Amino acid sequence: MSEENFLIENEGVGERLDIFLQHKFPSFSRSHIKNMIEKNCVFVNGKQVKSGYKLRENDKISVTIKAPEKISTEEEDVPFDIIYEDDDVVVVNKPQGLVVHPCTSTKSGTLVNGLLHRVKNLSGINGVLRPGIVHRLDKDTSGLLVVAKNDKAHIALQEQIKNKTCKRIYLAVLTGNLKEDSGEIVTKIARDKKDRKKMAVADVGREAITNYRVLERFKDACLVEFLLKTGRTHQIRVHAKYLNHPIVGDKVYGKEVKGLNGQLLHAYKLSFIHPTTGKEVSFTAPLPDYFENYLQKLRKSV
Repeated sequence: MSEENFLIENEGVGERLDIFLQHKFPSFSRSHIKNMIEKNCVFVNGKQVKSGYKLRENDKISVTIKAPEKISTEEEDVPFDIIYEDDDVVVVNKPQGLVVHPCTSTKSGTLVNGLLHRVKNLSGINGVLRPGIVHRLDKDTSGLLVVAKNDKAHIALQEQIKNKTCKRIYLAVLTGNLKEDSGEIVTKIARDKKDRKKMAVADVGREAITNYRVLERFKDACLVEFLLKTGRTHQIRVHAKYLNHPIVGDKVYGKEVKGLNGQLLHAYKLSFIHPTTGKEVSFTAPLPDYFENYLQKLRKSV
């Protein structure tokens, strides 16, 4: 590790610390720079500050340079099902527990590593760590994802998600029973002020809209269909907690359930306009065995 020092004169005044450092270290990702700041590798005027600190004239920045750990983008034989594939898109069924793309906490063994092993071409819009990835699912959420094999398809699919013409329907088991049989949740979602790893409903944030419909009711739970109108991080999980009925098995927004490895949330239906044919295509993925088994237990307890 080495050290570099910067004196803020005209350049950088009023700029966020993390953005200033990203300009100075362009090979580092913003998340890595943020991690350096949080790990006491960056000091301003001899003091630790937050990533969003606004730089002032004559601020002295001291940076102990910590190189990011190597993240693998090599081909790996990772288990997942390909539901459909053509020259433009791949539709996969992601199992619970599989991370979508390499990151600082999961450097290999991801869906991307598996895609590189099984698919010849992937779009390059999102760079080498996220080739072809148009949208994501949380690690412990199972179900359908569409992956772009070329840039044209990638742009077309991104536009559909942005314009809300790509339909993503999920199934989840919630703790307790919702009062209404159906409804729409409209809130804003932002980072949780107390825990930056979590999201929360907030007064200021990005708009999040989720429609829901109860499909089946049990003694102390209900099976619910969710339709995403927007795609915010952890949106369904946050909205379920907002309704005071967190998803069963959600370790972050609810509580851990013995015998489950994560939340009972499954992306079971995906519809979009094919980027070449212009026709709507639709795909479904059956519930995983652990999800079905849990439902069977609930049905027997009624």
